[in-house]
Amino acid sequence: MQTTNTFLAYWYYTFPNFLLAAVMYTIIGRVLLSLFFDSDSKNYIMRFFVRVTDPVINFFKPVTPLATAPVVLWLFTFVWLFFIRVALLYAFLLFGMLPARPV
Repeated sequence: MQTTNTFLAYWYYTFPNFLLAAVMYTIIGRVLLSLFFDSDSKNYIMRFFVRVTDPVINFFKPVTPLATAPVVLWLFTFVWLFFIRVALLYAFLLFGMLPARPV
């Protein structure tokens, strides 16, 4: 029986999915760290989270309500990214570009 590495065989799905998941969990990390530190903190971990998540948050800022608090905006961004991951999965399933489940 020949085994193939499904991660490499389906890189066109797994790489964007992994990237979106990493950004989503980085946003959750930023939300949790914001309980202890401000966004302009000198803490290098908080600065990393802010630097990584700010471009994504700014991308989704126009499609979220303007009257939201920053933490709520971050959580809305998490939800938008979740919807993109679900849509990506559905699109690849619809076109038959994902591996079949083993029986």
